[in-house]
Amino acid sequence: MRGLDHIVHCVQDFDGVRLTMAQAGFTLTPPAEHPFGTGNSLVQLDGFFIELLHIPNPQLIPPATEGQFSFARFNQAYMEGGREGASMLVFESTGARADQQAFAEAGLDTYAPFDFSRKARLPGGDEVTVGFSLAFVTHSDMPRAVFFTCQQHAPEHFWKPEYQRHSNTAVSIGEVALVCEQPLHYAGFLGALTGREPVQEQTHAVRFETPRGWLTAYQPQAFAQAYGHAAPSLVDGPVFGGYRIEVENREVALSCLEAAGIAWQPTPSGHAIGPDVAGGAVIAFSEVF
Repeated sequence: MRGLDHIVHCVQDFDGVRLTMAQAGFTLTPPAEHPFGTGNSLVQLDGFFIELLHIPNPQLIPPATEGQFSFARFNQAYMEGGREGASMLVFESTGARADQQAFAEAGLDTYAPFDFSRKARLPGGDEVTVGFSLAFVTHSDMPRAVFFTCQQHAPEHFWKPEYQRHSNTAVSIGEVALVCEQPLHYAGFLGALTGREPVQEQTHAVRFETPRGWLTAYQPQAFAQAYGHAAPSLVDGPVFGGYRIEVENREVALSCLEAAGIAWQPTPSGHAIGPDVAGGAVIAFSEVF
């Protein structure tokens, strides 16, 4: 069983979306850069984080290599033409190489594991090195949605309580939403990724409960009903439409948005800000269940 680890959220206006997230009540880590051209800033929750991603140094993106999946090249292509939104869903890992072998044995499309490190700044200002090993999985029907596991080699330098305190009372990931025309078609694939059987398996939605958050594949209308905003275009196949953050006090979270003048819509479980505000993805809020 694999819990959700983080979501990669590509944004065009990196500084603008960071400001919006701060106004919405999130604490963000200082901007950091990868050695392969991308850069990020994180919202850390309880064992899960939102990775706001941009490409400050496209000249550093390495050439494509056979048998390797390029994180940087995929996200660069994802953002072509001004597109933005959630591009990749990541699962926790204790061994990326074991994950890659298990995915391959399950018949999934896999690639050689990828290892890298980068500098990170601690809340006190000190700079440290954090390292990761990634095992990627793709699906031929999903050119704009990628999955991988993330093994951390220096978690003591990565997770910091100071970065996990948010004025909107955010504490955890509730759900990540994949939008597709036929959720049942992807039940086996998603089951192999999560290591779980679906809790709900219906035409309009297939839901998986992981040790940390839910993964749900929605038909467009079902997504719109759950998230209070229209589903994204599926012209290029399934995409991640958004994600739901659990907060301790929804009224406090809502007051942060209203104080900043950030538009929101009600949802069955709380409220949500739309892709025009949140950089191409719907971000929903609900109280901890």
